[in-house]
Amino acid sequence: MIPVLHIEQFEKAVNLTEVYVNDLAVHLRRNKELVYTAHKHDFYLCVFFRKGTGVHEIDFNSFPIYPGSVFFLKPGQTHLWKFSEQPEGLIFFHTKEFFELGFTHIKIEQFPFFSWNGNPPHLHLQKEEMVYVESSFKNIYEEYLENRSLKEQKMRSLIHLLYVDLSRLYTSRADYQLIESNTYLATLQKLNETIQENFKQQKSVSFYADQLHITPKHLNRITAATLGKTPSNLINERLLLEAKRQLVHSNATLSAIATDLGFDDNSYFSKVFVRRVGVTPSAFRKAYKNLLK
Repeated sequence: MIPVLHIEQFEKAVNLTEVYVNDLAVHLRRNKELVYTAHKHDFYLCVFFRKGTGVHEIDFNSFPIYPGSVFFLKPGQTHLWKFSEQPEGLIFFHTKEFFELGFTHIKIEQFPFFSWNGNPPHLHLQKEEMVYVESSFKNIYEEYLENRSLKEQKMRSLIHLLYVDLSRLYTSRADYQLIESNTYLATLQKLNETIQENFKQQKSVSFYADQLHITPKHLNRITAATLGKTPSNLINERLLLEAKRQLVHSNATLSAIATDLGFDDNSYFSKVFVRRVGVTPSAFRKAYKNLLK
C-alpha cells in the first residue's frame, strides 16, 4: 500500500506538532528514506523551488520543476519527486487544524489551489515574483526557528498572507477553475468530501444528492455550471484514481483491487477500466512500473 506520511515523522527544529518548515535541500537529504518513493500526506504542503529541475508526479500527472516553481499538495494526494538537477528552496507543511484554529471565517479550502481537485497543483513564478515569494517563505522559516512569544499566531498569519499573495498570482493565470458562487463552492467541497468517504461503496448520483440534501437534478446543475462535468464523472474519476494507485503502488491482485473498490467481479472492473482508461488494468500496471525503472 501507499505509505501515508505524518508531520511527526519529520525531524523538527522546534517543538511544534502541527507545522513544519525547512530548507528544501536539507529536508530532502534528511528524509530521503521517506520522500523519494510514492507516498501520501495527511497534511497540506507548499514548496518553493529557487533552483533545480526535474518532474513532480502528482496522482499520475507529471509537472515540470523549474526555478520559480511552487507546488501545493492536499491530504491524500499521491506524489513522487524525480530530480535531474539538485533542488534548492523552502518547504513547509501544516495540518488543517493548525491553520484554521486562529481564524473564525477562513477555511483552507478557500484558496484556489486547495479548493478543488481539478485545479492545477502548481504555479510557476516570473523572476520578479520569485523575489517576493521567497522572502515570504524565509519569514515563515525564520519565525519557525525562533522561540518567541505568540509564535504559532505569527506563523499562522505569515502563512495566511503568503497564501493570499499566491492566490492572486494563481488566479492571474488562465488554467484554473474559479468558482464564483460561495454556495456552489461549499456544495462542491462537501461533495468532494462525501465522494472521498464513500466512493468505494456508493456510486449512484442519488446517494450523494441525498447526503447533500439536494435533488440529483440540482447537483447535476451545480457540477455542470462550475466544472463542466456530471456528478457521475466525478465519482468515476475518484474511483479510477484509486484503481491506478493500487495497481501501481501495491502488489494486490486484480481481483482484490476490484473487491476493494466495490465491484462484484474482476471482469466488470476490467471492462470499466478499459472503457475509461483505454487499456486493461494489467497493461496499465506493467507500463507504469516500466516507467519507474
